[in-house]
Amino acid sequence: MDGTPLYQQIAESVRREILYGDLKPGDWLPPVRKMATHWRCTPGTVQRAYKELARQGLVVSRTGQGTRVVSDITAPEDSPLRRAGLVNQAEAFLLQLLTAGHTPAEADQAWRLALDRYRTLSEEPDTSPEQQLRFVGSHDPAVSLIAARFSAIIPDHSLQVTFAGSLGGLMALARGEADIAGSHLWDEDSDSYNLPFVKRILPDRKLALITLAQRRLGLIVRAGNPDQIGGLRDLRGSGLQYVNRQRGAGTRIWLDAQMRRLNIPQQSISGYTHEVSTHSEVAQIIAKGEADVGLGVEAASQPYELDFVPLATEPYVFVVPAELWDSPPVQALAKWLLTDEAKGAIANLSGYEIGETGAVKWTE
Repeated sequence: MDGTPLYQQIAESVRREILYGDLKPGDWLPPVRKMATHWRCTPGTVQRAYKELARQGLVVSRTGQGTRVVSDITAPEDSPLRRAGLVNQAEAFLLQLLTAGHTPAEADQAWRLALDRYRTLSEEPDTSPEQQLRFVGSHDPAVSLIAARFSAIIPDHSLQVTFAGSLGGLMALARGEADIAGSHLWDEDSDSYNLPFVKRILPDRKLALITLAQRRLGLIVRAGNPDQIGGLRDLRGSGLQYVNRQRGAGTRIWLDAQMRRLNIPQQSISGYTHEVSTHSEVAQIIAKGEADVGLGVEAASQPYELDFVPLATEPYVFVVPAELWDSPPVQALAKWLLTDEAKGAIANLSGYEIGETGAVKWTE
């Protein structure tokens, strides 16, 4: 445990004794002064450790009486011990990152990217004893941010996130398998976003379209843009290795339409059939040197310190059925998006314009 503050080492030692049954519910912990002598530290350090254990729900202290293990730590599904163990692991990992020189913001980015990866690869959606709002739709880093903060936005609720592309989200909504869909679908015929697809896939239904943000879409390229890519035309016959989004993703629909408009055959771009499910995966593959370029949002390029060539700005919206509009979690989300806190958090991701964040439009 080198580098770990001493009070955390003491707290971890007590947690282990509880975990292995050496300290049982109702048992008294050693007095502060005795523990301080054992650990060769000040009483204040031990008191801080005990306060940490109390914060995690493992012990309770009484002035003049001492500190003892709580009596209700046996429920395996949601016990204080289980929660404390999870917090301890997260804190230990965070400490490793900070000790290695990473910032809290970088740690937060890494956590959200890892969750994105899990949600893409996992066959089963996230499960939780909390009340869940089911989201299915296009991948966006801001959605992952909201999912991580959702229990703070509305207590005892969680946002179950499944990234399945914009079309996949609208179809899940139509089948009743989602409560909210995430979409940024561009309609080539009308040169407009979202509404034509919403009306086509969910006809005769009243739906709210809540703007998450306007986001910048473009080419993610290697750091320094060594291939001097300036736009889509530079990809044709270049021999550069491309990594694409999956069919049905709003990004892929936009790209295929641009290929037709610019008269660029798909087969002229090496790797056009190499498909992944998120913007983060596009950036990760380029950062690993397995591809040279791919289309994605600017926010995905930042954690990997890649360059970005902007091509378009597009609206990303949450699509919500009218019958769910007045539900507490939907109302909490809609109101939160209008706050300075929400807009600041989204803007900090890079590549987002927040002037319309929280705006609501209804289908007729």
